[in-house]
Amino acid sequence: MVSPAQPNLETVDWSKVPAPVDDGAARHLTGATIPDVALAATDGSTVSLARLKGLTVVFAYPRTGRPGQPSLAPDWDKVPGARGCTPQSCAFRDLHAELRAAGASQVFGLSTQDTAYQQEAVSRLHLPFPLLSDEKLALVHALNLPTMHVAGHTLTARFALVIDDGRIAHVFYPVFPPDRNATDVLAWLKANPRPTS
Repeated sequence: MVSPAQPNLETVDWSKVPAPVDDGAARHLTGATIPDVALAATDGSTVSLARLKGLTVVFAYPRTGRPGQPSLAPDWDKVPGARGCTPQSCAFRDLHAELRAAGASQVFGLSTQDTAYQQEAVSRLHLPFPLLSDEKLALVHALNLPTMHVAGHTLTARFALVIDDGRIAHVFYPVFPPDRNATDVLAWLKANPRPTS
């Protein structure tokens, strides 16, 4: 989403963006079992995070913007945790091979945007992983995931999960700055290698 103050979607001056605070909204997630919820993916598949084997990295974001289109709300940059979806996604793109080498069997992005909107972002940003749509808020409600409410829309807050065989092993929340999230996840994977059988 284009902001008049910071029109570039990929380069953001984080000193001008309010950081989110830890409101405890993700405190219950570590150790939780992922419910069997089917999510549409931008590659045309349907994914249930509960059924995936190995380590799965899921980063959630409120919504990606499109160049030249206005923000969801005129004060988008003033909403703590709202700005930064494109830089976060690009950081996971840039570190995708390293995340896989560090043990992630799969990587996904997650938002409440519909799949068609997400497909544009995958194409434009050259993402090597699918984005998952929780447009109907099924996973949000089933896990009581952190959300934000902007301009009448319920959006996922920014967080990342490391899921091990359907159970949440680690939660990153709040995430700030967003473009550092992938680096933090990679560091955690390297420091916590999954035991081999």
